[in-house]
Amino acid sequence: MKRLCTALLVGGLVLPATSCDEFLDVNTNPNAPQVVSANLYLAPMIHWMATAPQYEGRFIGRYTQQWYVAATAQTTWDRMGYDPGSDNGAQQWRDVYWTLGQNLVDMMTKAEAEERWDILGVGYVLKAWGWQVLTDMHGEIIIKEAINQNTFSFNYDSQEFAYQETQRLLNKAIELLQRNDGGVDVAYLARGDKMYGGDRAKWLKLAYAMLAMNLNHYSNKAGYKPADVIAAVDKSFASNADDPLLTYPATQNDDINFWGRTRGNIGGTTFYRQTQFVVGLMNGTAFNGVVDPRLSRMLSPSPDGQYRGLDINAVNYGALTATQQPNNFNGYPGSGGAQLPGRYIFDDKAKIPVMTYSQLQFIKAEAAYRAGDKATAYTAYRNAVSSHIDFVNARNLDNNQQPTQITAAEKDAFLTNTAIMPGAAGLTLTHIMSQKYIAQWGWGHNELWMDMRRYHYTDIDPASGRQVYPGFAAPTNLYGDNGGKVVQRIRPRYNSEYVWNIPALDAIGARAADYHTKPLWITQP
Repeated sequence: MKRLCTALLVGGLVLPATSCDEFLDVNTNPNAPQVVSANLYLAPMIHWMATAPQYEGRFIGRYTQQWYVAATAQTTWDRMGYDPGSDNGAQQWRDVYWTLGQNLVDMMTKAEAEERWDILGVGYVLKAWGWQVLTDMHGEIIIKEAINQNTFSFNYDSQEFAYQETQRLLNKAIELLQRNDGGVDVAYLARGDKMYGGDRAKWLKLAYAMLAMNLNHYSNKAGYKPADVIAAVDKSFASNADDPLLTYPATQNDDINFWGRTRGNIGGTTFYRQTQFVVGLMNGTAFNGVVDPRLSRMLSPSPDGQYRGLDINAVNYGALTATQQPNNFNGYPGSGGAQLPGRYIFDDKAKIPVMTYSQLQFIKAEAAYRAGDKATAYTAYRNAVSSHIDFVNARNLDNNQQPTQITAAEKDAFLTNTAIMPGAAGLTLTHIMSQKYIAQWGWGHNELWMDMRRYHYTDIDPASGRQVYPGFAAPTNLYGDNGGKVVQRIRPRYNSEYVWNIPALDAIGARAADYHTKPLWITQP
């Protein structure tokens, strides 16, 4: 600016030197602030932390057979493939590197300068969340050279480094969120914190929750430490009251639940429907005829009142007649239900969690089971199933949706049935992981897919002699580029990496046609 001002003056422009800055400050907007306080960065970042995974769920949900698109031909994603030349499956990539990106850097820089340790701690949680979800989805990602405004090409880092960096960030967050000195201020944090209302203690629990999840993903590694997982869970959520839930006021598009009928992302003209696999986990097929009371509160019935799922190897609705075809997830036939109450999380105002107490109790149950402590595993497992039933009831009250509440009698009958609750001696990984799948169905796409890949989709549980996920099978008509292999990752975002960053992609082999079938480091021994 000084050089330009000098040039203008030397060039003969008659302009008082004292007014040069004002004359050239063309980026000043009199109607908007030029400097933003640290707390005002938070709200949109928190929004995307809860909402971006739902965008990805349209695609990951088909890999994991949560749902299937009824169409005249099987879609690429239903066949465990992808859409070449498309940004489908890249919303989290965009949000981590752009929506958070420099905004998160600026927020944390301001917070540190002002000694606002609570906001800085939240910033570390957000940064850790970003690396965790991206590496679990894509494998190798850009970390060390990320958010560098001086270059147009960026080298990738290993997934092992991504996991270590996530742990480092979470441990730093834990340290900062325990401080109450400096500029720590509940009211100041609350202004941008639309999830926890400035409650630093709950952010601390979320940091421990994310650490527990990270550590449990090492289950296939020799260095897996169940005790560390359990310790982190025990410092995290104490009940459903600690769940980080994003509320959707439903006043405009992005303030409406992504799964709500008004948005039309899953129940409009694209016919997403529940699969035979998820119905089988809940209608008694997988667990000795025991019908889960959550079936009729989470899933959607057919017009004839029965609960059915689609065959992932059939086009359209297969052999199902019009009255047998499942309604959309909002609870209506065809593309109906606009502006009407939905079901479960598929409602305009239903709250969406980032994580849940139930999810963490399942993590504890798995870790304890692997450590040989079946008593602890069984207690955590029972807590997990029980709390998820309560979660389902709560979500169906968010906007007074259609399904009735699960009664105390229904809940008790389910929790005392030995097919579901076999006691500590009878507990298996099939119980734990299948019930965790149900608890994450519809919203917990990142963790649900990581679970299935850790168990290689169809691993056999030695204790039960059954698949860990009973009834799951890969599509018979896998996407052509798969070479007969199941999907393991999603390719990096097309409109940044495959347009501007080709040499870096070549270095990790990401231009191979079957790159999406390459196993992740974290899922291998």
